[in-house]
Amino acid sequence: MLDDQGKGGQERSDKLSIPSIFNDVLGPVMRGPSSSHSAAAQRIGRMARDLMGGRLQRVLVDYDPSGSLVTTHRTQGSDLGLAGGLLGWEADDARLKDYTRELEKAGIEVEVRYLGYGATHPNTYRLELHDGDTVRTLTAISTGGGMIEVQLLDDIPVCLHGDLHELFLIGPGAGDGLISELTKHADVVDIERLQESGWHLRSRSSWPEQQLAGLSPFKVHVLAPVMPVMEADAAALPFRTASEFLESIDSGTPLWQWALRYEAARSGWSEQQVFDQAASVLATMRSSLQLGLQGRELPGRLLPTQVKAYERAEQERKLVGGSIQNRMIRYVTAIMEAKAGLEAIVASPTAGSCAVLPAALLALADEGDGLDDEILTQGLLTAGLVGVFIAEGATFSAELGGCMAECGSAAGMAAAGLTEMLGGTPGEALCASSFALQNMFGLACDPIASRVEAPCLGKNAMAASNAINSANMALAGYLHLVPLDQVIAAMHEIGQAMPREICCTALGGLSITPASKALELKLADEPEL
Repeated sequence: MLDDQGKGGQERSDKLSIPSIFNDVLGPVMRGPSSSHSAAAQRIGRMARDLMGGRLQRVLVDYDPSGSLVTTHRTQGSDLGLAGGLLGWEADDARLKDYTRELEKAGIEVEVRYLGYGATHPNTYRLELHDGDTVRTLTAISTGGGMIEVQLLDDIPVCLHGDLHELFLIGPGAGDGLISELTKHADVVDIERLQESGWHLRSRSSWPEQQLAGLSPFKVHVLAPVMPVMEADAAALPFRTASEFLESIDSGTPLWQWALRYEAARSGWSEQQVFDQAASVLATMRSSLQLGLQGRELPGRLLPTQVKAYERAEQERKLVGGSIQNRMIRYVTAIMEAKAGLEAIVASPTAGSCAVLPAALLALADEGDGLDDEILTQGLLTAGLVGVFIAEGATFSAELGGCMAECGSAAGMAAAGLTEMLGGTPGEALCASSFALQNMFGLACDPIASRVEAPCLGKNAMAASNAINSANMALAGYLHLVPLDQVIAAMHEIGQAMPREICCTALGGLSITPASKALELKLADEPEL
């Protein structure tokens, strides 16, 4: 596919890969065990539904055995997320808890097949969509943290990230006059001529229904955005990496205000809108914590509720001292149990590491006299900006970087947020992130019984503790020696060198121990996630 400038798809992909705090880092708000499985699958399903105009009867889902989804799609929530998207739901819809029955009520049959078709990415979804009259296909990948890339529509190469309104106009006779008319009614950012007869238009706003109805002589596909923040103009951004940031800052401006400036430029929102969105994210994190602290039993899960046991042990003085560390472990447990119970959580940056950032920041805020929500939101924005730097230079996908990419990234983000909340400088916050990431290089992702519960709980607690320690070291003036961007680059290199068996495939490490396999068999007949 070439655009009307004659440029290839690589430039388009780079343009679309600009990280956003609310697309890539602090979100999505979701239900399910894994953002790269549950939330990404939901977004892929939503785009597939749009491709069929909302009319679906049968869906064939093909997973390549060379990837990760054959062994993980059931236990890590791909089936759940994909169903929600095919039904037109959001990623946090409460009905996801009963998605199999909802599919039956909607008359949508979903069949999963394991087929070798040369998938080059471990999280590849190939869908064949039927509505009784028409058959269409869509191939997409989950790139980590709920982010996606649609690569093929009916064998037409595309590069869609779900952050624009997409209009495909297929058929002979669509001339420049018609295309010019379409651009008058929407904020079109890109026009491409397809290799076959047709056009692809991309817009930040939708087209009027009346205008789309007038296109009936052509085959028309309209795909709505599934991301909260639209595509960005790279030229509008004040910086994209930590090193560019350090070159542009003035020492009197705290890091959270730079986060506001970045995301305002990235999203087109006002700085107040960015702050309010971060406050909304914080409110969801608090809600997840409060639900988890109730300590409800979780039928069909790998782990029972444990948060009340930790609380009792703390009250009975059975634990090693350290009130903030013990509160943090209790908060991590609560949020992980809320996630296991399919309550709404914030992937920050992923669902597998969703407890690290909120547990660390909320534990600090609830210590002693406490810190108010404004300071907490500032810490959250700071963490989000560090997440942008990580997303720019590495990945949040455990399939590509092990748990280092998930809990490691979350620790780096939380360390910066804690430093900000304690009055640290931007330089100290980036120092804390550098420490935290360095401490978690090479961390395997090897879920027991192929479920995102254990050792995930312990790794979330370890990562949050690492964040607290790293913030203290930075505030005390310890030297991190290697700048954050270079640490991120090294992290990416290590991720590329890690064997796939310990990168969330359930093919190595703890996943294949006799105990893990016995638990997997025991839980095989439990309801699907």
